[in-house]
Amino acid sequence: MDILTLEQLPQGGFAGLKEKQVVTDSRVFGGRKNALTSEGIGNFVYLADANFLPYGETGMHPHREIDVISVMVKGRISHAGSLEHGQSLEAGSVQVQRAGGEGFAHNEINPDETPNQMIQLWVLPEVAGQVAGYQVYEPVEGERTRIYGGAASESGPFSSRTMIDVLSATKGQQTQHEGEVLAYLSSGSATINGHELSAGTLIRTNKLEFIANEQSQLILVFTD
Repeated sequence: MDILTLEQLPQGGFAGLKEKQVVTDSRVFGGRKNALTSEGIGNFVYLADANFLPYGETGMHPHREIDVISVMVKGRISHAGSLEHGQSLEAGSVQVQRAGGEGFAHNEINPDETPNQMIQLWVLPEVAGQVAGYQVYEPVEGERTRIYGGAASESGPFSSRTMIDVLSATKGQQTQHEGEVLAYLSSGSATINGHELSAGTLIRTNKLEFIANEQSQLILVFTD
C-alpha cells in the first residue's frame, strides 16, 4: 500500500484559491508533473484538494475533452458557466461536467466570507467528440454512491471504464474493495488496511479495508 499525505506536498493555487495537487498524471502533465504527486489510474489523471478564499473564485476558464468532477467537502460553491449557470453546491454535493468535443467554460465561486473545501478530479474521456453534459449528485450519509463511470445509461453516471464512488461514511462504517484502487480520504479519519489515517491522505492499494473512525468522506477511483 502506498500512502501520500497533503503534508508531503507543496502549497499552490491560483486566482482566489489555494490548493495542493495530489494526482498529476504524466500523460497530461508530462515534464510539468511534480515528482511528489501520484500517477492516476485508468483514465483518471488529476486530483487537487482546494480551499477557496472568502469570496474567492477560479475565474471563467474553458475545458475541452476532459471530464471535471467537483466534490464539495466544506462550505458552498456557486457555479457559473455555459452548463447549468446558477447551480449552487452544498457540502457533500458532487458536480460532474463532461466537456467532450463541444467544450464548456465555468467559474466556481465561494459565496461566503469563510474558506471552503472542494476536491477536483479530472478523467479523460474514452470517446472523443462527445456533447457536453452536466450532472449533480447528493450522496446520502451512510451510503457509497457511484458518481462517475460504468455502463452507458440514460439516467446514470457518464459512462467510462474508470469509476468513481463517494462514500459519506458514518462512524464505524466499513467498506471494502478488491483490486487496484486509488482512495482519497477528504474528511474525517479512518483505519485503512490497519493504518490510522487522517483527512488529506491518498492511498493506492490492491485491496482496501476501510473503517471510519468518525464521520468521514472517502473518494474511490478504480477500473472495471
